[in-house]
Amino acid sequence: MDGAERSSGSGALKTLPMLLLALALAGCTPKRPPAGVQGDPERGKIAVSQYACQSCHLIPGVPGSKVYVGRPLSDMARRKVLAGALPNDQASLVRWIRDPQSVDPHTAMPDMGVSERDALDISAYLLTQ
Repeated sequence: MDGAERSSGSGALKTLPMLLLALALAGCTPKRPPAGVQGDPERGKIAVSQYACQSCHLIPGVPGSKVYVGRPLSDMARRKVLAGALPNDQASLVRWIRDPQSVDPHTAMPDMGVSERDALDISAYLLTQ
């Protein structure tokens, strides 16, 4: 192996750690909500824990119970309907979070007294997961 071959191989080895670091950091950047979605996903993640949503739901990025009463709250942005009746948009998700009995009087989901602001933030978080 001559010097040119040896140096090109070591150059690749030098750039590999930087590439791995860049990929790792890219995975750490917060996801942005889809266009038109209001609220702060980071505050929404905090609110999810404050309202103990993880007690009944499996929620991406939020540790919680191992016994789930409600549906998993992953891939919310991909769903066609919410609660079996509402169109999947942020306004409907906020309505469901704030007053689930107005949509389905027989739902097991309790009214948690979620504020409008917290519901916007929670919905922004769920729509980015």
